[in-house]
Order: sequence, then C-alpha cells, then structure tokens
Amino acid sequence: MSENNASQNDHGVSAEAPFGVLEGTHWIEALNDGSRVLVRPLSTKDRQREQAFIGRLSPASRRHRFMGTFKEASPALIDQLMDVDNLKHMAFIALAHDNGELREVGISRYSATDSDKQCECAIAVADDWQQRGLAVLLMRHLIDQARKNGFKQMISLDAAENEGMRELASYLGFHTRRDPQDTSQVIHTLDL
Repeated sequence: MSENNASQNDHGVSAEAPFGVLEGTHWIEALNDGSRVLVRPLSTKDRQREQAFIGRLSPASRRHRFMGTFKEASPALIDQLMDVDNLKHMAFIALAHDNGELREVGISRYSATDSDKQCECAIAVADDWQQRGLAVLLMRHLIDQARKNGFKQMISLDAAENEGMRELASYLGFHTRRDPQDTSQVIHTLDL
C-alpha cells in the first residue's frame, strides 16, 4: 500500500505503523567541540543506562530536569521514563564511548498531553557534556519527530530559575511566558 493510500490515525501516522514514523534507526553526530555521539530512539535495553544517567546528574541538573529533588530514581520513575511507543511517548538517547562502554550522556523526550495535538518535552544532558551543543541536537531530533507524528505544538514547563532551559528554548524558537498557576515556573511553547 502506498503512503498516500494508507489510512492515517489522528496523529497523521499510517495504521500500518502504529509505533510512529521513524526514519533511520540511529545517527552518529558531531558536537560543537568535535566529540561524537550516537543518537537513537530509547529502547527497553536502556533501562540500566537511564537509571545510571539520572544517578550521575548533579543535584541542580536533576532538580531542573524533574522539578524536584531526590537522591535515587525510584523503580516507578524509571518505569515511567522507559514507557515509549515512538508516537505518544518518544525519547531520543545520546550515547558516548566511556572506557569501552556506551554511556548515556543525554536524552530528550516528549509525551502527548490531554490537549489535542500537543506534547510536553523534557531534556537532560550529563553535566560533563553540557555546553557542547548536545541539547540542541537532541531537541532538533525530538521536534522533527513530533512534527512527523502529527503534533502541532510542543511545550515545556520549567523552573523560572532554569537559565539553561530558557536559553535553549529561545535558541530553538520557543516562546516563553510565566505560568499563570505558579509564578516560580515558566511555560515554553513552540508551534510545530
């Protein structure tokens, strides 16, 4: 069946591809400093990597990513983070070689919201991999995939003090406003 003749769901994805439309399975990308990372969709085999990644984040990075503090990610949190279907819940992981093993150094993700054709995104980059362009790279993959999966708007809810996210959102073309429900937070919005 050709793509033009395939039936499509509410997100514009053909019924024959219920797990979203992914072009390519992985990408080798160069960062601003010349270092290289492997970027691919998150998979079930990444569970331990994701847990170790969260454990290596500094308290400030963990607070900015999860808008709260904790010492160790609970199994329930890891279950939630690993729940991806490449359509309503999508995540891209960045991996780098570290002493002969692939280590997670960043992740971007979105989840569909209750609002029609809107998704909420999040990004986290290992502290020792920040300021290299990895967040921009991961977010561009995520934005492209959200568009392909039929979303029309991407949002991010963040602490107003999170300067790094504010700069990233501005660079990527998001519009920022204070959260009317909580002035300690901001809402970044990108029309896709």
